[in-house]
Amino acid sequence: MADQSHDANGHRARLRKRLFEGGPGALLDHELVEYLLALALPRRDTKPLAKKLIKDFGGFGALLAADAETIARVGDISEGAAAALKIAEASALRLLETRIEDRPVLGSWQALLDYLHASMAHGPVEQVRVLFLNSKNVLIHNELMWEGSVDEAAVYVRDIMRRALDLHATALILVHNHPSGDPSPSAQDIKLTREVVEAGRHLKIAVHDHVIVGTRGHSSLRAMGLI
Repeated sequence: MADQSHDANGHRARLRKRLFEGGPGALLDHELVEYLLALALPRRDTKPLAKKLIKDFGGFGALLAADAETIARVGDISEGAAAALKIAEASALRLLETRIEDRPVLGSWQALLDYLHASMAHGPVEQVRVLFLNSKNVLIHNELMWEGSVDEAAVYVRDIMRRALDLHATALILVHNHPSGDPSPSAQDIKLTREVVEAGRHLKIAVHDHVIVGTRGHSSLRAMGLI
């Protein structure tokens, strides 16, 4: 047991050295997960567990995006070990958020796409997020407004415009994910977008875009000429 513990400590020390010297890209996905789990499970060989979790969830991103309860259940691990993975996700999203704060969103478009992909592409259910902007197109509020589907488009339109007025927003960007992974817009996506654009026109609230994200990329209805 002592030899196994020594070997594990030596292995983690080598991972740590590679990380410090080579940066985040120096470690493979399973090595990142392995090290995170080792922080909560210091006496366990976490390499097999890391590989199993990534396989069971279908990838590194999907694992981090899963809820803590599911991670703990699938991996047969404690809440503390699952929390190690969730804190990594939260830290990554916080870092990406700082790249779009206090600056015009339209001038930081790639940074915005990076954040949206990280936060929504791997979601198991459909989510609708609205980014509310001021007159300088600086983000003033980033709100997850719905999870799951809403049958009546009018509900979306009314609630979006009400929230924009409450926040004194002059522009907005619609975002939602496709859990299927395919970001291609549906006929309903296009219809809803055009209804929001029309409602915004009457209230002098510009709709800059509707971005759909999935594991296979993103679609911009503005870039596609659909609005």
